[in-house]
Amino acid sequence: MGQIGETIVFVKGGEKVSTEQCESRVNPLSLLAPNEASQIKHVLAVISGKGGVGKSVVSALIAIGLTRQGYRVGILDADITGPSIPKMFGLHTSPAGVDNFIMPVETSLGIKVMSLNLLLSREDDPVIWRGPLISGAVKQFWTDVIWGEIDYLIIDLPPGTGDVPLTVMQSLPLNGLVVVTSPQDLASMVVRKAVRMAGQMNVPVLGLVENMSYLVCPHCAEKIYLFGSSHVREITWSEGIELIDSLPVDPRLAELCDRGRIEAYQTEVFQELFKKLNEG
Repeated sequence: MGQIGETIVFVKGGEKVSTEQCESRVNPLSLLAPNEASQIKHVLAVISGKGGVGKSVVSALIAIGLTRQGYRVGILDADITGPSIPKMFGLHTSPAGVDNFIMPVETSLGIKVMSLNLLLSREDDPVIWRGPLISGAVKQFWTDVIWGEIDYLIIDLPPGTGDVPLTVMQSLPLNGLVVVTSPQDLASMVVRKAVRMAGQMNVPVLGLVENMSYLVCPHCAEKIYLFGSSHVREITWSEGIELIDSLPVDPRLAELCDRGRIEAYQTEVFQELFKKLNEG
């Protein structure tokens, strides 16, 4: 195996095959239809190139913002081995079963949530599964959960460009992708992988969210850039995508997430994203 520029070349039987050629030779999976009891109008996925950048918080805030605008919203927690959505919303109720289907759990604002953590006897039990089993669980959250009538289903993807993001992009009818990063140059580097993966899978990128961009001093209101200068403008320019928002480090938000009360957080972020969705 060799590498030429950004194209990885494999040698198969004496023949050189690029990653692009390998992708074109794979028969794309048919898009999965939801069950008859689910009518889902729009599906948005939230992804990050690496972990620890606040992707799940962004997923939750997007869902809360859309709900406050009067839309019916659900969250599919596809981060099977590291789910945090139930914790942020303070959900501990096990989903009810109806025939061979599952009912999602609702938050105080009426957001429908399905997460593997809601099915575990203890929320801190590890999920030690291999890739195919994890991907299968994500598909079942789409086909076997009675979502009802949903205007927007937000899919919280695990970080990186592995099995689950690939399964979701190939199997579910995504209307767009939101990419989350933080100011560090390392996070900026790996976010390009997520953006370019979306391009190869023909999934439109709605824009980029820079989380933990700065901290506002509580005494003088000066912005403190904890992680140094931001590289977000370089990414948006080089990848041809829009900056949705830059979010500060907010101790109040962290506290509410820890207490399971993220829905009490008041913010005006993502207004440009919501405007774009309304226009679409």
